This record gives sequence, structure tokens and C-alpha cells, in this order.
Amino acid sequence: MECGVYLGGPSQFELRGAILVYDGGNTSNRAFASWHDIEGNATGAPRLGPAVPLTTAFLRELSRGLGAMTRPELLPENVLVRTPESLVWWQPAQTRKMFFRQEDELGSVSGQNFPQPTLVFRVSQRELWIRALDKNVRPTASTALMVAPYYNVNTEGAVCQGTMRSPDEASVAAMERWERSFFESEFTHIYGSGHFTRHPGGIAGLWISLAGKKKFPSCQLSPAGESLAQFVARVR
Repeated sequence: MECGVYLGGPSQFELRGAILVYDGGNTSNRAFASWHDIEGNATGAPRLGPAVPLTTAFLRELSRGLGAMTRPELLPENVLVRTPESLVWWQPAQTRKMFFRQEDELGSVSGQNFPQPTLVFRVSQRELWIRALDKNVRPTASTALMVAPYYNVNTEGAVCQGTMRSPDEASVAAMERWERSFFESEFTHIYGSGHFTRHPGGIAGLWISLAGKKKFPSCQLSPAGESLAQFVARVR
């Protein structure tokens, strides 16, 4: 496997130090890391200096240098998780317009209002995932999630964004824009395979039956097979 790193231009970089990580192998689940300054001269190969234990202050400074710091934000009540890598929030059940291709079997109801299930959104590195909930309450870590029964969303919850006008950031201020981008885009295709809904007519039959209605029938949701904690902890 080959790996390349783009450093953003002709800037010169100098090796200053190294972090070594140790673990106990199969006999222990303990691990630790140490910092080593680089020693050497202009003609000799660089050498690792004595080990120095890592401190919280050092790791904070390292994160700042790598651009991994999260700026302070006031978190609204619907935010579930906020880390430097991702943002997870939930949206109570509501009614939204949805748009479909005119040549699709859902074209006849495109642009109408549809009741939506309670949803959980997750954004990480400009990727969007969505899950549904069968109860209109704030979920806990152990809450069982449901498949979001939409075109452009697979059974893993990943959204095929296509021409969706996605925000450039995963900040609290951008949550509403992520939601608008999803619902104001055109729902075009079934993404992947699997059990999207319990409705006998599949995704298309479900949304045709809901055009103009007021409440989403949670009995039509299909279990996703994971809890909120598992969804949040997923790498992808």
C-alpha cells in the first residue's frame, strides 16, 4: 500500500520529534505513548532523544497544531454528540416538502408535504448519515435505531449526496442547512439493497401513501440493528 501526504505548497518542514506508542500485546490491554526530541547534526542521521511522558497540555497543543481543535459552541438541546470529528443531533417528527423526478412513480406527488419520522443526523468530514426513530422523544445511548426510509439513503444510513448542496462544515450553526440540503434536494433512486421499510409497496408505496398526511406511521419503519451508541461509535 502506498500513502501520500499533501502539505499544502512549497513550505519547508523540519523533523522535530516523534511519538512512540507501546502496548502490552495479547497479554494486556494497557498502552502508553512517549515523546522523543530529535537529536543529531547536519551530517549525521537523526536520532531519538530520551523518552518524555506525554502530558494533557502537550496533546492539546499538538491537536491545535494539526487543526483538530473544536471551537467553543453553545449546544442546543437537540445535539446528542459533539466531537472534533463529528456532530450528531436529532430532529423531532415534522412535515416537510419532498421532491422526486417527474418520470419516477413518485413524480405525481413531488413537491407535496409529507410527514417525517423522528430522525437522527450524523455529519463527519462532509459525509452525512441518517437514522430514524420509532418514538418522538430524545434518544438515549441504548435507543434502538430504525432505517431511514428514503431514496438516496442506504440501509447503513449513508446518504448519496449527488448534487445536494451540502454545507462545507459540520458545526452546530450548519445543522439546519444540512437538513434543508437533504430535504430540498431531489430524491432520485434506491441506494443499495436491504429492508428499507415494512410497507408492502416499498419506499415508493410508503411515500405515495403519505402525501398530504399529518403523521408518519412508525409501524412502517424497519429496524436498523444498532443502538444510538453503536451508530455514534461507527468509523463510517
